[in-house]
Amino acid sequence: MDFLTLFLIYLCFVLTTFALLCICLGRKESFLIRSVNSASQVLSFIIPTQLQRVTQRALHRLFHTRSCLFVVLHIALQAAVYGEYTWEVFVYCWELQFHLLLLLLPYLLLAGNIGCFILCSRANPGIITKSNHAALVKIYAYDGVLFQKGVVCPTCDMEKPARSKHCSFCNTCVHRFDHHCVWVNNCVGAFNAKYFFLYLLTLTAMAATVATVTATFLIQVVLLSNMMHGSYIDDQGQERAVEILFIIQHLFLTFPRVVFMLGFVILLTLVLGAYCCFNLYLALTNQTSNEWYKSRRYGCSHHLTSQPHDRRVVYKNIYSKGVWMNLKEIFKPPTVLERKKKT
Repeated sequence: MDFLTLFLIYLCFVLTTFALLCICLGRKESFLIRSVNSASQVLSFIIPTQLQRVTQRALHRLFHTRSCLFVVLHIALQAAVYGEYTWEVFVYCWELQFHLLLLLLPYLLLAGNIGCFILCSRANPGIITKSNHAALVKIYAYDGVLFQKGVVCPTCDMEKPARSKHCSFCNTCVHRFDHHCVWVNNCVGAFNAKYFFLYLLTLTAMAATVATVTATFLIQVVLLSNMMHGSYIDDQGQERAVEILFIIQHLFLTFPRVVFMLGFVILLTLVLGAYCCFNLYLALTNQTSNEWYKSRRYGCSHHLTSQPHDRRVVYKNIYSKGVWMNLKEIFKPPTVLERKKKT
């Protein structure tokens, strides 16, 4: 039973980490999809045609259409981590007289995270319709590089407002499009970006808090057992002083699920922490993931220039208004009335 539990957690861990690294930037064709396509070309000589078609349909449904699969995986991972934390870590830490507030902090963060998750997944990200198109097109100016005036979305049959993009998952154009997040099964746009930022922040804090409490518990176990001053007999029959590797092996044999969970949440904290810092950078500079990715094709400068000798366009972010105003725009998106007052 323990082996099966570890295997399921490990499988979820691999899927989560790989998906986070490949999908978090919301690219239409991620590294994962390119790898799958390359592998399918090689395996096409071995795998029967009918099985190839079934696999292609499954991958298309998974990565090109809205699906609750990652939401279910998200809930399952949280349930596995908090189940293990409650069943073992919380109980042991309570016996070791840890402060109650420290032990309850992961649950408080979980409650906040669930609230942000529901708001982000249920909120309208800024879907552009015939009724609100005229108002949304006036909010942002076209920069002439990433966003050109007069470009019509062939699917929605409407002129694309600046900073908008058509989402192939939701099949709609979204105002100030950032990316489509499979973990909340919704686009991240102008009107739910604040919820996504808070969701990501609380998720990172959850992982970091669980990792901190669990690591503190294991350190306490080592200190109370006085293991650091002990010795052991190796395979050659020689007595050796206890080393870090021996302690880790001993802890893994004693608390296998706890140690495995600790490794998982530490890696998750690093991945989420890096992505959280990236999103903070985007917020402070008034960029979206879509704009940041597209702007990599151009050089960055303080001025928008077209150089005659090679016709290379240098991109400038015209939407940045200073750190405070940029951050304010995430939590209070501009409206047409606000823009008229400024002009």
